[in-house]
Amino acid sequence: MLWFNEGFTFRNFLVDAITIFVFVVTIWLLFTVFMDLFRRHDISGWGKAFWVIGLLIFPLLAVLAYLITQGHGMAERNTQQVQQTRDELRRVVGFSAADEIEKLDRLKKAGTITDAEFSRLRAKLVQ
Repeated sequence: MLWFNEGFTFRNFLVDAITIFVFVVTIWLLFTVFMDLFRRHDISGWGKAFWVIGLLIFPLLAVLAYLITQGHGMAERNTQQVQQTRDELRRVVGFSAADEIEKLDRLKKAGTITDAEFSRLRAKLVQ
C-alpha cells in the first residue's frame, strides 16, 4: 500500500517535513558553496567552471566533495571576509580603539565594570 493513498497521517506528515528539511538544507549548502567558489581568487576560471558543472549535474555529491576538499579554506576565507567587513565598518564609522579604551577606563572608575572585565575588553580592543 502506498503511503499517499492513506490520506493525512502522522507518518505522511513526518516524511513530508523531513523531505522539506533536506531540500532546504541542500539549497542552503549549494548557495554556500557557490558563494565561496565565486569569492575565491586562487582558482582559475576553468576550475570554477568545472565545479559549477559538477554542482549542477550532481548537486549533493559535488557539495560533499567541495566541503571535504575545501572546507578548511572555506572557514579561513569566511573569517577573512568578516574581518574585512569589520575593518571597513570601523573605518566608515570612525571607530578608534583609543576612544573605546577611554570609555572603558571611565566605566572602570565609575565601578560599572571590574578590573578583570576591563583587562579582557581592553585586550579584545587591542587585537
